[in-house]
Amino acid sequence: MTKSELIDRITEKLAMRKKDVAPVVDEVFNSIEDALAGGDKCTFVGFGVFEVRERAAREGRNPQDPSQVVHIPAKKVPVFRPGKELKDAVVK
Repeated sequence: MTKSELIDRITEKLAMRKKDVAPVVDEVFNSIEDALAGGDKCTFVGFGVFEVRERAAREGRNPQDPSQVVHIPAKKVPVFRPGKELKDAVVK
């Protein structure tokens, strides 16, 4: 599902106009992004948790020359952990 498909689905379910729904969807995504950038995590009970984790530095291999070792620096990455209700809905 794309963002525009999500907006379409919400528009149909709530009988609202796209131009009213689109800014709300944009703000939800922007708010999650801002929270993660600020070091917070976003918890949605029953759905899941968005958070930022630190990925440690490590050594990797150059795929074009496997004998060459490449240093991969540490970095922060956003992750999503699904909640129990979401897992149960998907596994059915």
